[in-house]
Amino acid sequence: MTSSGTGSGPVRVRVCAVLVHDGRVCLIRRQRPAGAQLSLTGGVVEEGEDPTGALRRELLEELRLDLAVLPAPPVLRFVQDHSTPRPGEDEPLRRRHLVFTAHLPDDLVEAVAQAEQDTPDRAPVVWLPATDAAGLHLYPAIGAVLGQAVRTDTATGGPVLLPAMTGASYQWR
Repeated sequence: MTSSGTGSGPVRVRVCAVLVHDGRVCLIRRQRPAGAQLSLTGGVVEEGEDPTGALRRELLEELRLDLAVLPAPPVLRFVQDHSTPRPGEDEPLRRRHLVFTAHLPDDLVEAVAQAEQDTPDRAPVVWLPATDAAGLHLYPAIGAVLGQAVRTDTATGGPVLLPAMTGASYQWR
């Protein structure tokens, strides 16, 4: 999990969370030259981390949200492979996204940072109705299953493998 994750090297694992409250999902809104990109909060699993530990670290870093205070632990719902070149790069970025869901009570929604805390641009954190967000440019590209992600029943029998993000199905902004 320590490789570059580009070209023909090993694929890096990225954890991310669909944070849900009252039918809305938490996203980071980044303005790119080609338009807005809405990202699930998360990041790459570092050397020696397990996915749950990495998710906890990323949510603390980005949103100042501690998973330990959630009423129920996040649930791994989706897995999505990804291999697309970024603008200006020849080699594709390669990732395996592990998408967790977590339902937040009112008091924790109010505690979530209003801007991403670990980047200089302090991208805004937005809460959008899942039905609206499903049709937007999301990273990773889980719009088609966002409705499933917000459901409270998690008896899915394990994570669902989603169609891969490729140059034909996903374009960086």
